[in-house]
Amino acid sequence: MIMKATVKPKDASTVILLRKQSNQGETGFEVLMVLRHPDSSFVPDSYVFPGGGLQKGDCASEMEALCSGISQQQAYELLDGIPSPGKALGAWVAAIRETFEEVGILLAYREDGKLLEFRSADERNHFHRYRRLLIEDRIAFHDILKNEGLTLAADRLHYFSHWITPWFLPIRYDVRFFVAEAPSYQETLHDGVELTEHIWISPNELLDGAKSGRFDMVEPTMVTISEIAGFSTIREVISSTIGKKIVSRT
Repeated sequence: MIMKATVKPKDASTVILLRKQSNQGETGFEVLMVLRHPDSSFVPDSYVFPGGGLQKGDCASEMEALCSGISQQQAYELLDGIPSPGKALGAWVAAIRETFEEVGILLAYREDGKLLEFRSADERNHFHRYRRLLIEDRIAFHDILKNEGLTLAADRLHYFSHWITPWFLPIRYDVRFFVAEAPSYQETLHDGVELTEHIWISPNELLDGAKSGRFDMVEPTMVTISEIAGFSTIREVISSTIGKKIVSRT
C-alpha cells in the first residue's frame, strides 16, 4: 500500500475571546464564536474561535518593540516545539492580527497605556478602514500600529492549549490557543468573507446547542468549550493558565 506523504502543519493562532454576561453580576460570561464559510477548505460551516495562520510579518524582529508584556525569549520559553523566538512571539502577534481582521477587535494599547476603545463612530470607522486595507493586503499590520502609536496588548493573551491537526488530513495546522477578555467599546463584526456569522454565547448554551445539532464544532473547539464551561468567571479562566502545563493534543 502506498502511503501519502505527511503534510507539515502550518503554525497558527486562535483566540478564545470572553466577555461578561449581561445581567449576571460577577459570575457568568460569554464566548465569541464565528461561523466559517461553507466553501472554506478547512472546517467549513463550523463554529470556531477567531484565528488563522502566522504570516512572515508577524514574526519579524521589529514586532518585539510593538508588543507589550512579552518578549521573543519569553514567548519562546512558553511555546514548546516552536522553532525560533521570532516565530514564538509571532504566535501572539498573529492571534491579535487575525482577531482584528476577522471580527474587528484590536487588542492594543495607546501611547498613554490605556486599552484601545472605539468611543465614537468616527474612530470606529477609522479603524474599520484600516481593517479593510489589511484584509486586502494594502497595508502592513506594523504600519497601522506605528501610524496610530499603538502597541499590541500581548499581555492580555494567555496561553491556554495547543492542538495539532492529525497527520493523515490534507490540510494541517499547529495551533496555539489563547484566552483573552474582550475590550469594552469595540464592536464585533465578522468579515463576511471567511466568516458568515458571529455570536456571543455562554459556554453551557453553546454545548447544549451542539448536542441538539444547532452548532457544528470540531473536536478541539468542543473540548475547549467544555473546559471553560467549568469556570464561573473570566478571571477564573485566565487564572487557570498560570503555571499550566500545556500538552500538545491532536
